[in-house]
Amino acid sequence: MRIAGIQTGASHDVDRNITHAVELAEIAAEKGAKSICFSELCLTPWFLRHEDKKYLELARERSSGILDPFLASSLKTKTVIVLPFFERYDGRFFSSAAVMDCGVLKGVYRKVHIPDLPLYKERFYLSSGDGDFPVFETSHGRIGVQLCWDNLFPEGTRILALKGADLVFAPTAASQDTHAHWERAISANAFANNLTVFRVNRVGTEDGLVFYGRSFCAGPWGDMVSELAGSKEAIVMAEVDPRERDTARETWGFLNHRQPSAYRDIINDRPGPGASREQKN
Repeated sequence: MRIAGIQTGASHDVDRNITHAVELAEIAAEKGAKSICFSELCLTPWFLRHEDKKYLELARERSSGILDPFLASSLKTKTVIVLPFFERYDGRFFSSAAVMDCGVLKGVYRKVHIPDLPLYKERFYLSSGDGDFPVFETSHGRIGVQLCWDNLFPEGTRILALKGADLVFAPTAASQDTHAHWERAISANAFANNLTVFRVNRVGTEDGLVFYGRSFCAGPWGDMVSELAGSKEAIVMAEVDPRERDTARETWGFLNHRQPSAYRDIINDRPGPGASREQKN
């Protein structure tokens, strides 16, 4: 099966961003992609570098119609589209990803791990998702999502693997020449769980902050199964063969050889060395 990651930036014109994203999704479908994913918060400028409540106005509820053009495109092209967006839900705000399958909204994943870093003041805006780590059953396989910072906490990807995910999409918005760290983390998650992880990163320069792109897909052996994208807008294609996942799992047996009884420190939610309870929350 062919899948695609679309690395884009975003202007301040949200309607224009939506139109452009739909055009790119349909180009990817013409190239044979069955599942298509965009980068984190791809429809809005990167407002999270600042702390200013005026940017909360950019958030949209699912019922606002923001997903409609993508649902229509998904139906038209018979594809799965994973669309990250800034969501308002139940009075709170989330970095979310809607999963659409042939015109049907399968559900929304909300980012669990929220950083508070220079240029990434996300805790000012975002609530943490509920941590359910859903696997979405689609016409093109079982799909999980880990949004940006989530991918640096391997527990989420492991849960998705145990729930039967065939593929994990990893939309990110990374900058500042951190690509080597991300490539190691994504490849390690793919290999440790013997599944495919597609990292789709943001591109472009916004107020001097450079998002470097370099999207890629790692297969179940931890190797890249796509080209490593550059720093410009691009559609990155990859071929996924479920037989490779099955072979990797039979060879390594990571999921079968786990020892859950030895993981009590994680189950009991004990903070690690030097971590305060406030940091954990």
